[in-house]
Amino acid sequence: QVQLVESGGGLVQPGGSLRLSCAASGSIFSIHAMHWYRQAPGKERELVATIASGGTTNYADSVKGRFTISRPYAKNTVYLQMNSLKPEDTAVYDCGARVITIPTRSIVDAWGKGTLVAISS
Repeated sequence: QVQLVESGGGLVQPGGSLRLSCAASGSIFSIHAMHWYRQAPGKERELVATIASGGTTNYADSVKGRFTISRPYAKNTVYLQMNSLKPEDTAVYDCGARVITIPTRSIVDAWGKGTLVAISS
């Protein structure tokens, strides 16, 4: 079993900043990649950012230049620094991870329950 728990969401004004955290725990041998997703009411779930085990990052066009995904070396935690927030960023943000498990060395995908980010004046 693998668990992901997000934190850091809240209400901020346009132009403000937040940093989201996601901690992975459980039967983890290693993490291949970690991701941040978001889903706004009435919209499809969107992949916001990805960080691979080697450090390579990718971002949705809508957040490039404003959001930064990071993962400390050898840690099972991923962060999403969000700057210059816009009302359009309002959504439930959740993290996902592609995990190599113990003891079988299986590859599984795990998801958190999400944290709400609301941008409003």
